[in-house]
Amino acid sequence: LQRVRSEFVANVSHELKTPITAILGFAETLRDGAMEQPEKAAEFLEIIERQAQRMYEMVDDLLQLSRIEEGMARGEIRREETLLRPVIDAAVQQIGARSVGASREIRVDCPDPVTGRVNAPLLEQALVNLLDNALKYSDPAQPVELVVVEEGEAVRMDVRDFGEGIAQPHLPRVFERFYRVDKARGRQVGGTGLGLSIVKHVVQAHGGSISAQSRLGEGSTFTLKIPRP
Repeated sequence: LQRVRSEFVANVSHELKTPITAILGFAETLRDGAMEQPEKAAEFLEIIERQAQRMYEMVDDLLQLSRIEEGMARGEIRREETLLRPVIDAAVQQIGARSVGASREIRVDCPDPVTGRVNAPLLEQALVNLLDNALKYSDPAQPVELVVVEEGEAVRMDVRDFGEGIAQPHLPRVFERFYRVDKARGRQVGGTGLGLSIVKHVVQAHGGSISAQSRLGEGSTFTLKIPRP
């Protein structure tokens, strides 16, 4: 536990230090004369804004993780029998409002009467994170699929993409905080490195499980299972 905590603190420090360093550097450049060059000034201000937004999203995700963990520890995460299709539709609608998913097809296969014992806002956030991840790392010409099936005492949700896939050695670690399979590309496409960790915590708060399967060049499937009422 102490090792995990130390690694987490080190990762947070590193992830926050990168945008802070960029913000300070470009602010100093502006102060030293770049403000007198309108084109350069506009470019540097855009970079500062982008890095500040990245830092804001990271802190927001960290706070969300903390709230979920605290809620689990105190038994304060309320769940009730809920129709899943409206929760899924809300998640797809959120993705549609973002530029990354605006022109992409998300195919949903969910029988209308399927229910689960869930916290609807948390489940919606988990699905948004999974769909967002699938869209970012898949072929723009291919759809993303979300398939829901009843499996005994559980409901299974598969989020499937047809992108580049994930090498097997990385699969056991993709739900760790700040873990990125391709760090350079991960920062390029955006995201905080905390999305899948939030998904894992949401699933655990529901007494469920999350897993990932993938083949290079064929895509990835993230499977979420939650208990039925």
